[in-house]
Amino acid sequence: MKINTLLNIINKHVPLDTAEEWDNVGLLIGDKESEVTGILTTLDCTNDVVEEAIALNYNTIISHHPLIFKGVNNIVENDGYGAIIRKLIKSNINLIALHTNLDVYKYGVNKMLADKIGLSNLSFLNEETHAYYKVQFFVPEEHKELLKGKLSEHGLATEGDYEHCFFESKGTGNFKPVTGAKPFIGNMDEIEAIKECKVEFMIKANQKSLAQQLIEQYHPYETPVYDFISMTKVADYGLGMIGELDKPLTAKDFAESVKTSLSIPSVRFTGDIESTVKHVAIIGGSGIGFEYKANASGADIFITGDVKHHDALDAKTNAINILDINHYSEYVMKEGLLDLLHAWLKCKDITFNIKASTINTNPFQYI
Repeated sequence: MKINTLLNIINKHVPLDTAEEWDNVGLLIGDKESEVTGILTTLDCTNDVVEEAIALNYNTIISHHPLIFKGVNNIVENDGYGAIIRKLIKSNINLIALHTNLDVYKYGVNKMLADKIGLSNLSFLNEETHAYYKVQFFVPEEHKELLKGKLSEHGLATEGDYEHCFFESKGTGNFKPVTGAKPFIGNMDEIEAIKECKVEFMIKANQKSLAQQLIEQYHPYETPVYDFISMTKVADYGLGMIGELDKPLTAKDFAESVKTSLSIPSVRFTGDIESTVKHVAIIGGSGIGFEYKANASGADIFITGDVKHHDALDAKTNAINILDINHYSEYVMKEGLLDLLHAWLKCKDITFNIKASTINTNPFQYI
């Protein structure tokens, strides 16, 4: 399997365009035409992780956090992130990052954390909306299949696992060519009545320019008639999860349970430690700012990481419980992504191994 094929499969399940605009996801280093010899999943791509991939003879690393993110000033031996990039390139190792697009995926990082903690009846904490267009154009019956075929060839009119998704209805088009016209059908200064079809299909918001170009290029009429109708719908992805425990716990007992479930040495809590917890909201990584959304959604406690002093104080003042499980808690994605890759690739001809990194990339030591 080539890297490009792997990227296409990944993009089908966790689309790169669902990542935040500030994010850096996809193939960061590598060659799309290279053959995959093995995949190593990791939270962060550190020097030790690269060495692990080299020892395994795996040429592909998929990390959650992008290595190239804030900017790299130089790529030299033994000098920070540049040294890691240099080693990846010298070793012909491909680096793929799946960050916020994996966060918002329905089976992504937050679902993985929720499962570890033992939450059920899950739904998105922050639902996303998906912008798209309904396109319709009018074309003579004998030319509709050619135009539909060109649109389909370029990846338009798809719905999930289905291609060539069109609806058509028949009607009669009327027009009269006048001075200056060069009619494809009809005679000058005569009203024509042509059997036409109205063809309708859906496209993603970023496919509008391509659709317009193809319609104008392959439509037989000098001035084709078409419409783009802007629409939105609730997406099948979203940030964070909210769910419930099988039985209520005190905040103190719940915090202890989370610490054990995630195998982390410590957690931080702010709020009422004796309050009852039944409904739980979670955003892995740095989700502060959504604690009020969680509270308004009925969560008894909000779980995230990287909580600052003033945010914690504000939450406590406003009677909102927060459990800080630190950023490294996202390490659950190593095994979680391993399972997802096996599921996504099960129908493909896989000749390589997929393994979760054994390296702990938590930069903190707990004393």
